[in-house]
Amino acid sequence: MLRRSALVSPLLLLSCAAGLTDEEKPAQVPPAAPREFRAAWVASVANIDWPSRPDLTVSQQQAEIVLMLDRAQALNLNAIVLQVRPAADALYPSDLEPWSEYLMGAQGRAPEPFYDPLKMWIEEAHLRGIELHAWLNPYRARHTSAKSALANNHIAVTHPWAVKQYGDVLWMDPAEPAAMKRTLDVVADLVHRYDLDGIHIDDYFYPYPVSAVDGTALDFPDQPAWQRYLSGRGQAGRADWRREQVNHLIEQMYSVIHREKSWVRFGISPFGLGRPERRSPGISGFSQYDKIYADAELWLSQGWLDYVAPQLYWPIDQAPQAFPVLLETWAQENTQSRHLWPGLFTSRIDNSSKSWRPDEIARQIGLARDHTGVSGHIHFSMSALLQDRQGIATLLRNGLYASAALVPATPWLGTHTPATPRLFLRRSVSPNCPGRVRIETTDDPLVNRFSIWSHYGSKWVFAVQGVRQIELTLHNDPELGYPDTIVVSSVSRLGMESARTTLHLPPQSARASLTC
Repeated sequence: MLRRSALVSPLLLLSCAAGLTDEEKPAQVPPAAPREFRAAWVASVANIDWPSRPDLTVSQQQAEIVLMLDRAQALNLNAIVLQVRPAADALYPSDLEPWSEYLMGAQGRAPEPFYDPLKMWIEEAHLRGIELHAWLNPYRARHTSAKSALANNHIAVTHPWAVKQYGDVLWMDPAEPAAMKRTLDVVADLVHRYDLDGIHIDDYFYPYPVSAVDGTALDFPDQPAWQRYLSGRGQAGRADWRREQVNHLIEQMYSVIHREKSWVRFGISPFGLGRPERRSPGISGFSQYDKIYADAELWLSQGWLDYVAPQLYWPIDQAPQAFPVLLETWAQENTQSRHLWPGLFTSRIDNSSKSWRPDEIARQIGLARDHTGVSGHIHFSMSALLQDRQGIATLLRNGLYASAALVPATPWLGTHTPATPRLFLRRSVSPNCPGRVRIETTDDPLVNRFSIWSHYGSKWVFAVQGVRQIELTLHNDPELGYPDTIVVSSVSRLGMESARTTLHLPPQSARASLTC
């Protein structure tokens, strides 16, 4: 079935030729659509990004959603990574976990008047042609910023043996079956119920080490599970055993996600330094492999993820953690050619004496673009771009993000080619209107945006539009005037592009009869 126009008989639909002679049609065709993953993390924990405070009204929360997505669209970002499970809780209605206190100020308290925040984020993002990836913490059960009491349905109350006190946080024990089952159930529920583009987890596996009062390192209190393992004649050392718990979760998450919906991508943003023995000379620092038991190199080699976003939160010229050296190291580890989209510390631009200059982020994006193994990046976090700290958002919008871009394709999950769209002009007797182009395509559930090229004289301009917007208004650009040609293709959820359809527009002198 085609999505048919609801227009009435006075309107005339013009087909692709539009009555132009060959001399009036542009001789060249547009280039391939630019591809780059441009995203920002939106953190809910401690109200870092959204909602900005736990005491906002529902209308204020919703206004912030629209504001952030409008800014993302204006910057030509094409994805948002939204934190929906900061601490075994939910920023959406769930039968598995309580409402997060970061939403309404108390854990278990639903929005009043009721709405589904995640549903709104997804719908508003897709309306703008922006992907929405749901970001979960797989193990954290209570953050240091938490103030309200645990809800009765929180896992620390219903399954207390699966949750351990570690320093001043509560942490689900990765070796307890109930903890892993809960996380996998949450992932399956999210993918089943919501129109998500991705599931994303960050760098918190076993907790980062903390010290006791006397300065000695605290060991994670997983003795019951460890003793069960030894009683079952387990042979691995404790560190390897802990890593195996995390490895099993990662492998199962990848399977659960794609069993539910094959097109939903799974991404991980590990700590930016890998295994010490596999680092480039001169690189030093914290070992996630030895301290939080994250074997990110294994996950890459096994293909248990669709994209990796290592948090490369160091400057280009900081030798022990030099950004370009780390980027190359991760590229070399990416033997399965998954997407490599480094995390950038954009929020380090602030008003402090340690603030980065905006051009540090711009230079890092440039290095990523120059690397053949890298096809995008993610900003931490959205607030820095929303506030345009030291002009970073303006710098990107006027330079590196001046043109829109499609998300890179993910062919290992599917190569379905979407149907070719059809284009029509709307015409009426209304004077002095630029007109609109109607886009029609088959009801393919895997189509989620349109790739649009507009030709002005000798220049092609690229844009991306969500499928809910099936009309394109022809604008009079102050510098370029009206376009003479529109070229559109459908784009699938996995980034596959259809054949293109070209619509040649009437000369400007004939446009007075096009409807608004």
